[in-house]
Amino acid sequence: MGSTDFAERRRIMVERDIAPRGIDDAGVIAALGRVPRELFVPEYLADLAYDDSPLPIEQGQTISQPFVVALMMQAAGLVPGARVLEIGTGSGYSAAALAAMGCEVYSIDRHASLVEAARTRLDRAGYPGVHLRAGDGTLGWPEAAPFDAVIVTAGGPGLPEPLSRQLKVGGRMIMPAGAEAGGQRLIRQRRTGEDEFIQEDLGRVAFVPLIGAHGWPEPTRTETRRRSPALPPDAAERVRDAAEPLPDADDARFGGRSTGSPTPGSCCWARRPTAPPNSTAPARGSPKG
Repeated sequence: MGSTDFAERRRIMVERDIAPRGIDDAGVIAALGRVPRELFVPEYLADLAYDDSPLPIEQGQTISQPFVVALMMQAAGLVPGARVLEIGTGSGYSAAALAAMGCEVYSIDRHASLVEAARTRLDRAGYPGVHLRAGDGTLGWPEAAPFDAVIVTAGGPGLPEPLSRQLKVGGRMIMPAGAEAGGQRLIRQRRTGEDEFIQEDLGRVAFVPLIGAHGWPEPTRTETRRRSPALPPDAAERVRDAAEPLPDADDARFGGRSTGSPTPGSCCWARRPTAPPNSTAPARGSPKG
């Protein structure tokens, strides 16, 4: 498939899955419309790059659902020049979107091989300025702090105190937190003073677990295998061949609106919300990530 075809798919993705669902930050929309997601997925899944769903990458991890990436970026209230700490580099796609928005990005992943693969992908996509390191993301990046925003792309039992302490006063952390099984709540924490923080619940999401000193313990080999089934090289073709057409999201057979369900082992999934933006349940387009 040519670059022009991918560009058209990217445009359609933004118009279909991002802008109509409550994402109204022009910088976020422009960034998602600029980053070539096909460069951040395994080659055999490139044809699925602009589906609004997480996709598997190396080390049993996933590339984030585009809508959740946009949602977390918007929730963080980013502006060009903001210093952003990302926990969970993964494929590098979210870091690329942050860089495309003009942010100074620091990104950590516990898998050194993912960091190196992301570095290659970011360079190829035209974002060589992202700062990358391998390590325990729950400890943050103290020497680069403070940050305007911290975005955590994995779910922990709670918000790690080291990350909260690395926020500027006025800074925001966006992170899924809660029980590992059954999904988490997407939390926005604002630092309002030296020792003062407030939290907002942005809704239900499902992310892979955040592993680290202030997250979940390292999984056993059996747990890792259970979470990370291997996919064959022809997975994209099999999915496409097995797919059946569904009615439009607003079709009466869907009850007038669409809801989703988490993909087992997915990095990030968000229910299509129905409540007003400032309620504890997510508004359409606002519940990640």
